[in-house]
Amino acid sequence: MTTRWLLIMILFSLALPDSGAQEKSKDSLLGEEIIRFGQARVKVSCTGTAEINDLSEYVSVSSVSDNNAEIVLSPLTVDWFISRKYDYVIIERPDSKSIITAQDVIHAMEWYSYPTFTQYDSIMRSYAQLYPSLCLLDTIGTSIYGKLVLVVKISDNVNEDEDEPEVFYTSTMHGDETAGFVLMLRLADYLLKNYNTGSRIKELVDNLEIWINPLSNPDGTYRTGDIIIDPVRSNANGYDLNRNFPDPGISGVVRQKETIDMMKFMRERRFIISANFHSGAEVVNYPWDRWSRLHADNDWFYDISRKYADTVHLYSPAGYMNDPQIGVNGVTNGYDWYSIRGGRQDYVTYELQGREVTIELVNSYVTPSDQLDPLWQYNWRSLLGYLENAMYGIHGIVKDAITGAPVPARIFISGHDDDSSHIYSDTLTGSFTRLLAPGIWNLMFTASGYYETEVTSIVVVEGQATEIIVEMTPVVSPVDTIPTPSLIIYPNPSDEYIKVILPQRQKGNINIKLYSPWGFKLRDYPEDSSAGYPLHLDISGLSPGIYTLIITNSDTGFSDTDRFVILRK
Repeated sequence: MTTRWLLIMILFSLALPDSGAQEKSKDSLLGEEIIRFGQARVKVSCTGTAEINDLSEYVSVSSVSDNNAEIVLSPLTVDWFISRKYDYVIIERPDSKSIITAQDVIHAMEWYSYPTFTQYDSIMRSYAQLYPSLCLLDTIGTSIYGKLVLVVKISDNVNEDEDEPEVFYTSTMHGDETAGFVLMLRLADYLLKNYNTGSRIKELVDNLEIWINPLSNPDGTYRTGDIIIDPVRSNANGYDLNRNFPDPGISGVVRQKETIDMMKFMRERRFIISANFHSGAEVVNYPWDRWSRLHADNDWFYDISRKYADTVHLYSPAGYMNDPQIGVNGVTNGYDWYSIRGGRQDYVTYELQGREVTIELVNSYVTPSDQLDPLWQYNWRSLLGYLENAMYGIHGIVKDAITGAPVPARIFISGHDDDSSHIYSDTLTGSFTRLLAPGIWNLMFTASGYYETEVTSIVVVEGQATEIIVEMTPVVSPVDTIPTPSLIIYPNPSDEYIKVILPQRQKGNINIKLYSPWGFKLRDYPEDSSAGYPLHLDISGLSPGIYTLIITNSDTGFSDTDRFVILRK
């Protein structure tokens, strides 16, 4: 919104004394607040889910309760909102006096106040300096205004990229949701200080690679400089970063720098499990946000969310994280609350095959300083418990049955997986972690150049890891590369068809597998044959190259292999 636009609205409101002028006057007040503070919060009464979902397509809905939607308007969205002529109430801004700024780093690390950005930078650097064997400081990228988006890695051999599950906590992608910022700083401090004093912490640090990013939108939080004064939800360009990630069916989104950097960072790490922390409600929100249909692992998602909230309830006063208007006892499916598109938890879960939830820590947005320590006391045990989930489920290694080399395989559960809920083994190590609800599971492994391999009756026990080793047989093994003298293929080379004369042992039901020059299976179908009579195979649709034909008798198991060449004139 421009100043010229605001002046026009004020002139109209002064010139028209009727009820319409009152509406324009309210619109003008809304515009004034956005120009002065960078955003405004309004409340709109909605008739139901459809209307709320319509709003969410165009503006940043921050919370929904009892058919009332709370919306954060920025200079990018206010014109659209006003044009729709909603009946709304401007929500009063929080009292900035409740935000206490730390005098220095020592004061900040008592965790009863907010650090300046300079102090925050110093605290993150101090972790790596004081605990060089446990903590590594890195950057995810920079904000639009050039502020570092900092992250620490905590692990027992922190300078090595170990073959361990990687986990990720990140907070305050909405710059005015400040509670998680301090809680994540404090969690990193707690893990490092207590590594040698508690077995639970040591087990986490020894068996996981833990990444913590306390502040992912520094321009929104430190909008006015080095101190938190009037922070805003959006980034410096006015975009809600938690509506800015790739989403199926949506195109033309202007991807922000912070989003691009975060996507690159997460793609490189491929976190097994993660969570992002927000404020404005008190609930654990799990996928999907975009769809009404349930995630294939809905039972598992609900279970880990339930454990987080239930543990919180043991150490917090009655009513905390238990809003009857949102979910059930502190847990909600995202779409059941209200739908959003371009959210991070859905991006991680759908595009990266990770598992992420959104944890809303407290009803207040810019959380008063005197609430920071109570929030830590309510949540720190749940924060540890959530990370421990990465050590459960099925942990395995996929390797070549002949060479023992790691195999990058797709791991899929037939009849269960849907909407990209499958996972992949690591390209370099072949390791994988599949997080699943307790039960008996069958996993199917597929990889280029290998036969499909199914491992059945894998037992998953709650709170335990089930370890397996999967060996996949290559399509073209050393034995397969030796042509079988009794198999005759002609004409060879050819460009339209080949004929195959089979030996006597292939009489009866056979299975024909045709593989490309790169080891991909192209055809797999049964035939009935008579020895001595040629099979006729159409190859007119195939590209030039050297192909492998493997014919196996379904009754005896005998195989014959040979190669043929396709040439194009």
